[in-house]
Amino acid sequence: MTTATTSGKKFRWCTGSWCFSLMCITVLIVKVRRVTMAALVAAGVAGVTLMVGLVTNAASEQQQWPGWLSLVQRYPWPSFALFAVVAVVLAGVLPAVSTDAQSVTPDVPAPSVGSAAVLRTLPRDIVGFTNREDEIEQILNDVAMAEPVMPVRTIDGMPGVGKTAFAIHVGHLLAPQFPDGQLFLNLNGHTPGREPVRPAEALASLLLADGVAPQKVPNGDDVWAVTEARAALWRTRVADRRMLLILDNAATYAQIEHLLPGTAGSLVLVTSRRRLAAPEAATLQMRALSALDAAALFTRLTRREELDASAVAALVSACGSLPLAVSLLAARLRHHPSWAVEHLEGRLLVAQHRLSEMRAGERAVAAAFDLSYQDLPPERQRFFRRLSRFPGLDVDDEAAAALGAVPVAQARLELEALYEDHLLDETEHGRYRFHDLVRDYGRGLANDDEEDGTMSIERLADHYLATIGAANTYIGRGTTATTTRFDSLAAASAWLDAERANVLACVAECARRERHSLVVGLAAAMAPYLRHAGPWDQAADLHRTAITAARRTGDRDAEANALANLGIVHRLMARYREAVDSLEESLRAYRDSGNRDGQAFALNQLGIVHYLTAAYDQAAQAQTEALEICRTTGDLLGQANALADLGMVRRMTGDLSISAAASIEALESYQRIGDRYGEANALRDLGLVRALVGDHANAEHHAREALAIYTEIGDQAHQAYALNELGVALRLQGHLDAAAAAHDEALVKYAEVGDRFGEANAIRYLGMLHRLRGDRAAAIEAQERAIAIYTELESRGGLAAATAELGALHRLDGDLAAATSALNRAAAWYAELGNRTGQLEVQNHFGALLLDIDEHDRAKDRYEYALSLARELGVPLQEAHALDGLARCELARGRPEQAAELRSAAQAVYQRLDNRHA
Repeated sequence: MTTATTSGKKFRWCTGSWCFSLMCITVLIVKVRRVTMAALVAAGVAGVTLMVGLVTNAASEQQQWPGWLSLVQRYPWPSFALFAVVAVVLAGVLPAVSTDAQSVTPDVPAPSVGSAAVLRTLPRDIVGFTNREDEIEQILNDVAMAEPVMPVRTIDGMPGVGKTAFAIHVGHLLAPQFPDGQLFLNLNGHTPGREPVRPAEALASLLLADGVAPQKVPNGDDVWAVTEARAALWRTRVADRRMLLILDNAATYAQIEHLLPGTAGSLVLVTSRRRLAAPEAATLQMRALSALDAAALFTRLTRREELDASAVAALVSACGSLPLAVSLLAARLRHHPSWAVEHLEGRLLVAQHRLSEMRAGERAVAAAFDLSYQDLPPERQRFFRRLSRFPGLDVDDEAAAALGAVPVAQARLELEALYEDHLLDETEHGRYRFHDLVRDYGRGLANDDEEDGTMSIERLADHYLATIGAANTYIGRGTTATTTRFDSLAAASAWLDAERANVLACVAECARRERHSLVVGLAAAMAPYLRHAGPWDQAADLHRTAITAARRTGDRDAEANALANLGIVHRLMARYREAVDSLEESLRAYRDSGNRDGQAFALNQLGIVHYLTAAYDQAAQAQTEALEICRTTGDLLGQANALADLGMVRRMTGDLSISAAASIEALESYQRIGDRYGEANALRDLGLVRALVGDHANAEHHAREALAIYTEIGDQAHQAYALNELGVALRLQGHLDAAAAAHDEALVKYAEVGDRFGEANAIRYLGMLHRLRGDRAAAIEAQERAIAIYTELESRGGLAAATAELGALHRLDGDLAAATSALNRAAAWYAELGNRTGQLEVQNHFGALLLDIDEHDRAKDRYEYALSLARELGVPLQEAHALDGLARCELARGRPEQAAELRSAAQAVYQRLDNRHA
């Protein structure tokens, strides 16, 4: 009887527990899942319960189960096997019919083939995120109801209430529904010591994160125009994508307005301490946790099984049930096993009394900070105070070590300890960030020792100077040295990418503290990286800050260097007038200080700008003067640069032998000092000269050599230039398909890096291939596209080349008036530029045009002038064209013998060049 009674109790307990569990689970499931899901889960729970019953008392003969359950009792092991099969089936069926408990839609579209790389920059989710089920459900329901309109959800609330943690948690839940990327951007709306991020800067960050090359990020002095242009580009890129964007810590709606995508399909979550007046945006106000939820969070984080419920309730009530304060207090109790909750509550009330001047919510959080801080050992307190002065957003162990004046290994331990104490968040492995309130609290402690603060920032700046210097051994020119800090260009670039914002924030802090020499040094150190990585308007602002700092110290060399760097950035932004002004001012400053190396550098950069604006006489003068200085000072890299750039200028003015000699000498100098980038540039320049003088095989060889080097060092932009020049060499040898492939590949690369001038060149060359293949309509369209870009860029050299080709096309189409107009414009541009090779080509085109209208004598004059110029300049292809044209003139005048002689001479040149296409 005893056995039967016990068995019956077991059965009743099992069935009672099953009923209670089933009711609880069903209530929860009905709330967040479909009816089918609930039914299947309930069946699974019932099956599991019955299997437990089999184990406990199915074999008992004293207690009989009612109804059909007696069959289970009679045949326990077959029943067990049956339930196991059912469980396996349910495991397979559930994923097919269910949606995630936090999902909004059952089907997530897969990213389309060829879409942009998926971006995932969300900080890591909080493990075991607690409570907020109602708020989560509200967000998910709002998003589900928002289609087809792009949903914007603002999350506001007081400091410490958990807005950012909530947005990140929801972001991770929703991430599968936004397969094209999830981006997180801190707007510093309320970050101590930081200005709110301007919309233009935020857009630049988003575009760069989305893979836009710095060259394609719109720049300019008009902030409104730049912001609008960047916003248009951003909206264009995300228009057909499903992306999740979390804009954290916003100050105003104006700060986020331009960042919002313009079409449906994406989701934007915005957190702010203020209520943002965002049109058509649903707002969720985050409040403190309920007393029950706050107590549950505290109990879970303390990792203690038995806590007095009333004491816990009193404690969480004292800290306003704010998640940040609750987490800090739980960490304190967890690290002090001997403390009781009552002890912690007493300490909290004392701390709040000290902080009575603060508002209620902030006082509660600050009191929790104070308890955590007071509990730290003295050396960790000092480290915490110094770390709170970090001017950037997320800090690594090396920067923390510099701030704290401790070894890196100790800094790593201190950071981990502060993380364990909930005084730091870990944004990603090895990188930590303060909550704004924690940073504010720490700075309040640190403000009493301004001298220590300045010394901390100086140590941080010194750390950045040393590390950027190590990175520059890979990024700078003329060196192949390695460092113990970095083992590759990729590692150096990755560090600079991660630390760019922090270094710029350090510069701003140094400027605030009037540490002008550090401002100048950091700006100069960052210059090589920012030239490549951009954004260039940010680089320009940095160099302007350095100019101001240098002037305050009276350091003319530092001022000249900053002006030169600013001029280079202006040149990269195609703001040539500003570039000339900055470089000429730099040159004057270098001359005032007697810095010969600086003068040569400024002259070289000034010559490059003059070359780009087709001011060839001024360019040649600047490069010649730079070369003379470098030879006097023994600067091999400076000599090589001046020679290479002088070779380019001489090529444009038709001095081909001088150009080739300069390029060869530059090439040898670059090879001697190990400058692979310079070596590739010199090979390209030499290849262009080889093409002009008819040495097409060597032109192709040099272009391929340059392409290999650019590929080796990862220079995408210059790979495109080498491909374009390879295409020209292949065309001149008659390999039209291979030439088209090279130009097509160049065009793709130019588009990727945002080089509009290069794009126009590739389009122009492709148009020439269309002409040679007989597709004149496509050829005309290509030249017109190229002309539109050259016009936009104010490139007279490009305009002249494309317009001359367009004139030739109009002649072939029989539109002689249009051809004459185009050739006249091209001739005028070439004459203005002093480009004699271009003038030579136009003369041959004019000769053909005059022959078409039977103006034989005038045509002969043009061809004879072209022949004379071609032989003077040493351009055999144009010489052959002139001879061929003269033969046609003689034939038209009834002089076949003279025509045959001229034709024979032309054919001899063509055969020597192995040229079948012009």
